[in-house]
Amino acid sequence: MNGPDRSGVPGRHGDEAAERLPEQRRPGGDPGRVPQPRSPAGPERLDLPHEVLRSLLGAWALAACSAAETDAVEEHLGDCGACADEARRLREAVGLLHRPESLEVDPTLRNRVLENCLRRRPPRIPVPEWAASYDAETARLDALLRDFGDAEWHTPVRLRWFEAGVPASRRTTVAGVIAHLLSVDGMVATALGLEDPLAEAAAEAGSDLRGAAGPAGRTEAFWRASRFPQTRAVRGRWRDQSHQLLRTVSFTGGAGGFPVGYGDFTLPLRDALVDRAFECWVHAEDIANAVHYPYEPPAPRHLSRMIELAARMLPLAVAAHRGAPPAGTPGRSLRLEIEGAAGGQWLIPLDSPVTEPAPDREVAHVALDGVEFCRLAAGHVTPEETTAGQRGDREAIRDVLTATASLSRM
Repeated sequence: MNGPDRSGVPGRHGDEAAERLPEQRRPGGDPGRVPQPRSPAGPERLDLPHEVLRSLLGAWALAACSAAETDAVEEHLGDCGACADEARRLREAVGLLHRPESLEVDPTLRNRVLENCLRRRPPRIPVPEWAASYDAETARLDALLRDFGDAEWHTPVRLRWFEAGVPASRRTTVAGVIAHLLSVDGMVATALGLEDPLAEAAAEAGSDLRGAAGPAGRTEAFWRASRFPQTRAVRGRWRDQSHQLLRTVSFTGGAGGFPVGYGDFTLPLRDALVDRAFECWVHAEDIANAVHYPYEPPAPRHLSRMIELAARMLPLAVAAHRGAPPAGTPGRSLRLEIEGAAGGQWLIPLDSPVTEPAPDREVAHVALDGVEFCRLAAGHVTPEETTAGQRGDREAIRDVLTATASLSRM
């Protein structure tokens, strides 16, 4: 409601009107007095006593004062040191109550701290460069698992891979995934003369190791040997084994060519640890997705090693998929381009895995993002779902993408 003020001039705001405003707050003041409208020049200046201004400091810190009250408080803070100190403490407290950043610890923080420390003081016995990706990925997964409650260890997880050219899957739990990593990492451990976790589990359960050939067979045997569903206790066994592996390869850093058997194929130790780092990342993502937690891809220098290993294994996978080429078939090739900081380019032979591909016989070109390529190699996406830039022979492109998916396993 608008009306004339008590000066008798409609809309007038003189000093007399400003002086009457505090009276409206006093007990016993004139209840019929109508608040005066503000002038277009801005909020009126309030002349408030020290006690009232001090009582407004909390509201001021929360930005809950009116414009006139804010001006009065801030003018007072320039003259009163005690209130200024109190206002500063209140503003700091409000800052703690309204933190804009997430309180979650960055999962890459541990790696960054360690890298910074090691740059300042290198370890007496450093981890070989070819084992650094395994060191980093096991540490990242362990950081994810550290705060899991008992219920989270039994969260359902579905493992996915390709088998005989078609998608395959197996349902387990978070604890079951770590048991899987423990049993397959055990193949590297036994090659180095360390204790086999599968043999220990079988002895405890009084079972045998029949059918425990290869990664999948060992995992199934490990799961069968467990009398009860795996629990959080498996984390300690898996982490102890990963530490033993890293300690052993650090003392024997020149043994990167030592063969590690995977049942139906063999990898040199340096490649086996990159393979284990790749599986650790893939299954860490499986776990993170199951518990709805974000999980970043590996650092580019580690991702680069994983991509390079998969690219080197592709020629044999392509040959297995395509079969023996007809007699007299020329040595054609496909150019595989992996984009991003961890990427590169490789010529993949299409007709013979032992024939050096010739650039002038390139019949197709495929460009893929590095993480997308790794997820295809893990069997987490199908060749049809893969987003790839393609040019050239469609059959050759389809064969290479299918062969990449066939690199996956449980």
